[in-house]
Amino acid sequence: MIADAKAHLSSDIHLKTIIDTIDLDYHWQPEIQGDVFSYLLRAIIGQQVSIQAAASIHKRFLNLFEQQRPDAQTLQNLEETLLRNAGLSKQKTLYVKNVSAFFLDHQIQQTDWQALSDQVIINLLTRIKGVGQWTVEIMLMFCLNRGDIFPMDDLGIQHTMIRLYDLDATGKALKTQLDAIATPWRPYRTLACYYLWSWKHTW
Repeated sequence: MIADAKAHLSSDIHLKTIIDTIDLDYHWQPEIQGDVFSYLLRAIIGQQVSIQAAASIHKRFLNLFEQQRPDAQTLQNLEETLLRNAGLSKQKTLYVKNVSAFFLDHQIQQTDWQALSDQVIINLLTRIKGVGQWTVEIMLMFCLNRGDIFPMDDLGIQHTMIRLYDLDATGKALKTQLDAIATPWRPYRTLACYYLWSWKHTW
């Protein structure tokens, strides 16, 4: 399948230069595969802090749960002071509580996520305050292994495509250009993004 995807993406001559020269770093693999709830919590914890700080806070957060596995009901019952003492800000404490409340209210803890389309999942989870479209798109890529995701708002993707395709537009015009470039990559836009991120790491 990878060979078919690479052949398809190589029809884009600019992207082909990356595919031909980059040994794709396969560390782009999910660490919490299939566990959407846990992934969303980790994503919120990691917002606007360094990778090292996020890892430290996330470890202390996991220690609040039996076998270090968060569940919605336990999180909902935790006192906010425990979450703050683990290193979560007041806002992040509110956001992780929002996630647990949403999962409980909508009874989606045991959802078969693979049975739902990308857009259905995006529409559902972005209803949670503190969970934006970028977060859900990244979750779809790394947690659910969805093959045709294009996180247009990812700054790494934007900067890489601006450089690769020599773009000079900004704002909505830039997003229109990015979407037009990425549309022919379907149904392998996720793999294309992995190549773009890997290429960026070579700069």
